[in-house]
Amino acid sequence: MKHSLKQALDKNKPLILPIAHDALTARIIEEAGFDAYSIGGLPMIASRYAMPDIGIVSFGEMVEGVRDIMRGSDLPVLVDADEGYGDVKSVTRTVQTYEAMGVAGISLEDQTSPKRCGHMQGKSVVSIEVASRKLSAALAARKNPDFLIQARIDSRSVYGLEDAIHRAEIFADLGADILFIEAPQSREEIELIPRQLRDRVPLAINMSTLGVTPYVSPPELANLGYSLIVCPGAILVNTIQAIKDTVQLLKEGKLLEAEEGASLSAVHDLVRIGRWQKIDESFGDDPA
Repeated sequence: MKHSLKQALDKNKPLILPIAHDALTARIIEEAGFDAYSIGGLPMIASRYAMPDIGIVSFGEMVEGVRDIMRGSDLPVLVDADEGYGDVKSVTRTVQTYEAMGVAGISLEDQTSPKRCGHMQGKSVVSIEVASRKLSAALAARKNPDFLIQARIDSRSVYGLEDAIHRAEIFADLGADILFIEAPQSREEIELIPRQLRDRVPLAINMSTLGVTPYVSPPELANLGYSLIVCPGAILVNTIQAIKDTVQLLKEGKLLEAEEGASLSAVHDLVRIGRWQKIDESFGDDPA
């Protein structure tokens, strides 16, 4: 890892976190000059299993996917840990597992199990008491204070914004490193959250073009008091459309011209074929 997620937060005002759904995407994010990235449940589950993010995929399957994606980049990564995959024991195991893997931080939410993707309807949340115990277990389980734990609050769509802000205040007092109230539904709500929570801990916001939260530009969000912007659907939805367009061309018997896509040399550069060729040249068998 080149640096910590905490250092990336200090350097970038705000820190924009693209979401990688596979290892190649993580590498492209790094080569574009970002200082960190995220792995979200919906993009990874959709691309890896062609399934929805509604609690079907197990913790073990999530770990496998995260490990594979991390092979593509040395940047610090914030991983969606859902609701911790069970009770406080499961939360403890989740933190210990991801920290041992080299993950830079996790996002832990207060939804019930099975959870739902953040902007879906029909979510439910656990009580503040249960959520507080799970967050406390997560904080106690980590060994490195640079392993950040983001408290995600999903109660806005269940009990309203006042409840969500109340939960955020409690989670800040417990020691959460980042507060993330999911799915504010108006510009006014986006502005109110940092006014209520400013200077407690860094604030995160989800800028999904497919969800219920209206778009606000990164500079505006920084001025309002947000430190971290997660972009959950941007890469995946454009990737899906590119695949659909290409498959349709192939079905019609057409081939893309070279200038319409990445060249073979560009693909070779991304997968760093030169590095592997040097290993072969240094240690491989002499051709007979």
